[in-house]
Amino acid sequence: MTRQQDKIIIANMSGFYGDRFSAAREMVHGGLIHVLTGDYLAELTMAILYKAKRKDPSSGYAVTFLKQMEEIMGACLEKNIRVVVNAGGLNPAGLAAALQNTADTLGLSPRIAWIEGDNLINRLPDLEKAGESFRHLDRGVPLEKTRSRPITANAYLGCWGIVEALKHGADIVVTGRVADAALVMGPAAWHFDWQRTDWDRLAGAAAAGHVIECGTQATGGNYSFFTEIPSFENIGFPLAEIHDDGSSVVTKHPGTGGLVSIGTVTAQLLYEVQQPDYITPDVIALFDTIKLTQEGNDRVSISTVRGKPPTTTAKVCINNLAGFKNSMSIVLTGLDVKQKAGLVEESFFNSVGGREQFDRVTVQLIPSGHDNPASNEEAFNYLRISVFDADSKKAGRLFSSKIVELALANIPGFHVTTPPADAQPAIVYWPALVSKKHLQQKVTLGKKVFLVDETVPDSEHLPHKTVKSTPKHAESYDHNHMVSIPLGRVFATRSGDKGGNANLGVWGTSQESYSFLQAFLTVEKLKELLPDTEKYEIERYEFPNLLAVNFYLRGFLGDGVAASVKMDPQAKTLGEYLRAKIITVPETLYTTVVRQE
Repeated sequence: MTRQQDKIIIANMSGFYGDRFSAAREMVHGGLIHVLTGDYLAELTMAILYKAKRKDPSSGYAVTFLKQMEEIMGACLEKNIRVVVNAGGLNPAGLAAALQNTADTLGLSPRIAWIEGDNLINRLPDLEKAGESFRHLDRGVPLEKTRSRPITANAYLGCWGIVEALKHGADIVVTGRVADAALVMGPAAWHFDWQRTDWDRLAGAAAAGHVIECGTQATGGNYSFFTEIPSFENIGFPLAEIHDDGSSVVTKHPGTGGLVSIGTVTAQLLYEVQQPDYITPDVIALFDTIKLTQEGNDRVSISTVRGKPPTTTAKVCINNLAGFKNSMSIVLTGLDVKQKAGLVEESFFNSVGGREQFDRVTVQLIPSGHDNPASNEEAFNYLRISVFDADSKKAGRLFSSKIVELALANIPGFHVTTPPADAQPAIVYWPALVSKKHLQQKVTLGKKVFLVDETVPDSEHLPHKTVKSTPKHAESYDHNHMVSIPLGRVFATRSGDKGGNANLGVWGTSQESYSFLQAFLTVEKLKELLPDTEKYEIERYEFPNLLAVNFYLRGFLGDGVAASVKMDPQAKTLGEYLRAKIITVPETLYTTVVRQE
């Protein structure tokens, strides 16, 4: 690539393992880019790749990326587009070898680098002997106290291994678990020759990386004000034009659907975050210093981002096999829903010898039926019974078949939503920390191997404390002129999972709306609006620059998506749930929004 010092254009083609396959081809041929990135990994994905690797030791990586490269490898080499992805999963070397086979078949000669050093599964005993307890970040329990068996353990590595690979001429860089934003930070740091202590520049790239890492969520996907999106047809994947000072412009290829606006970028900035201090292995980016500016159609600039040195530890994603789980949902139709639910529950557990037959049981009644229903389906309510057990057979068809046996011998209208099924592994997410002194990236490019240390600061920099302040002017509204409306008519939200925790970002579109939001939506008010959050510890953070507040709900998702029995185990719907709640707002605030519409 010809090094253009004014900017480097970094595109995204994947926000998760299973994202739109054609995105790679669209980003390469849809306009000018210098680097193509893709994020394929999540906590759940590591567990999926573990299963694949058990069946085939040469697997363990995102096979869709390999197939995508069959289509674009030649074009990337011709256009001098570098490719940087974390699709290596649990086997970066295996993916690199498969890519080389593909290149040989196509008659191409890319320089392929792979990065290892994140996989700690075989090192856990030695690291524990060295003093690493791998305490659960939320519960404070050391790993040795769990009765579960670790099946994966991967540290989040930083961007400097990617920098090293690109510096030595790699055309394609595949990694295992790195920080999501590192896929963007690495190419930017390489292109501009940034140093490890260029905190503000790195923080700017981290912000841009966080925005584009989840693909079309930055261009209108999952956006609360979805009616603002001109078209969802062929919604464009995002790209970031990054400058030497760390500022950037988020945009998309011309002629694609979707929208890049301050709103869509704000939504993604608030996705899966906790406090304003956004911690990466290489820098702590201060998200409350970000300035967003609409520069034109589908162009939003991110500027003034400040950064500070990172922590001395790295996050580790450990997945523990904790037995097996299964769920069945029984439809309860029409009248006497609670009585019907009680009868099904009692009959089922009597038939199996009691609840104690299973290691753990969860029963959820979901009363979703309408009064005086206009259709058969509007009369449906649901009783969801979930079980966990170390015995896969007990939690499998022995459980689900016993549910089905009640079909002709229980409540009127007995009906289940799925046939009997086998149990699924209950994989418990275990977030922990490890000292960076134990981590080193191994970059392999051809016959050359480069060892890269993680960034370790001279001293720790503590993150922001929870913000609970209330503006003094917040009560200045005319309370004689208030209106009751759904919260979502004025405010947007974005929610998601952070292991067993959930985050819920809420923001307004004007300073007036933020002033009201800041004073109104306390932790206590959130629990009042969403009663099912009442028992959880909730932290609240303010992002005045984004006109937003963010809530972090600890334990809301239990042991993470792979072990959760919630119908929405990733908290994707939590924000829209809040937006449906009726609140009272100043009439002037509502009418301003109506005029804008």
